[in-house]
Amino acid sequence: MSENESYSLDNGAVPEIRRDLEIIPVQHGGEELLYFHDSMGYMQSNFALDASVEPLLNLINGELAIEQMVKLLQNQLTYEELHTFLTLLDDSLALNSKQFKLSKSEIESQFEESSQRKPTMAGLSYSDDPLEFEKDIKSILSSSNLHPVTKAKALYAPHIDMRVGASVYAEAFSLLKNLSPKKVVILATAHYAGFHADIYDGKPFIGSLKKFNIPGRVFISDKEAQNFLQLHGKQNGFTLNDRAHRIEHSIEMHLLFLSQIWQHEFQIVPILVSGFDDLFYVPDGDLAGKIHSFTSSLREMIDEDTFVLISGDLSHVGKKFGDRKPAAQLKESVEKIDKLFLNLSARGDSDGLLSLLSENYDHTRICGFPPLYTYLKMLPGSKGEMINYHWWDEKERESAVSFGSVLF
Repeated sequence: MSENESYSLDNGAVPEIRRDLEIIPVQHGGEELLYFHDSMGYMQSNFALDASVEPLLNLINGELAIEQMVKLLQNQLTYEELHTFLTLLDDSLALNSKQFKLSKSEIESQFEESSQRKPTMAGLSYSDDPLEFEKDIKSILSSSNLHPVTKAKALYAPHIDMRVGASVYAEAFSLLKNLSPKKVVILATAHYAGFHADIYDGKPFIGSLKKFNIPGRVFISDKEAQNFLQLHGKQNGFTLNDRAHRIEHSIEMHLLFLSQIWQHEFQIVPILVSGFDDLFYVPDGDLAGKIHSFTSSLREMIDEDTFVLISGDLSHVGKKFGDRKPAAQLKESVEKIDKLFLNLSARGDSDGLLSLLSENYDHTRICGFPPLYTYLKMLPGSKGEMINYHWWDEKERESAVSFGSVLF
């Protein structure tokens, strides 16, 4: 907070708890806790409170002042005690307050001004120790019994948590060991662009000139290629405002495996692709025009020394994702859609993909559609082979995510 800010919890209604936070009941060391999961990465990690505070959290709705909360709690807490608790939440960036908005802006600005993109999943999905990380990735890759290919143009592979998708990653990336491209274009799902709608309105393709870091390796972005795409940014919807890359894992998960299968030097062209839902309603509108323009520009930089990675999972179904039925009851019908999606992709049928998802407005939420559709529009007629398919059932949450890979 700057010295000129007059914001205080004592002035009127207390700001509500941020609606983008997920508060999850957990047990730790015999204690029942409420874990605050911040998918946007503003809060410190591992922030949790005793589960007994849940009734109090329900009062922090943006409408009540501290005095009113004290009365509703029948004076179980004093004004000072409640103020201290609310200050803890505010300082931890759990409230949608002026302090949070200022901190959020500062965090985003620092990222945008940095020349480095640090890994977001290190220490969570994989080890942040370079030696341990290298050992783990090599172990995963060695589990595949598929023979590496000598020629390929592209790979569609998941970005699921490595602890869940290790075998699928192993089979997909072990196929690429004998290739040695000089440039790798990465088309990846943008999960967080929608949180910055004002920045990315009309800009579905998001590049970055940063160096991408993972344990023990730094990947250099091809600035020339991205500046070329930026030349026609208004027509092709490409931007180098890379705020959406800050906490995005979809590119990072692929770089983990590239770091071990390819030891030679090469540059990357990291591009996040945001939602293509507009195509379901207006297939020949503004978005379609930008996709055509962008893929035409991107096609110009694809040569025999370029490999394309397409990062995307398949369906996201069950109660966690808003379905009324648990994932187990949806599995049969969802698998049919997934496998049709993969088969259409392997045939290079971009129109078929769009028709498939348009039928029910992508009701199974296939997050890999935008980057894969982009690739197929960029190189029409591409043919591939489905490598694998997997269904991850998160039974305790009655939800599931499916994923698989296709080699072109």
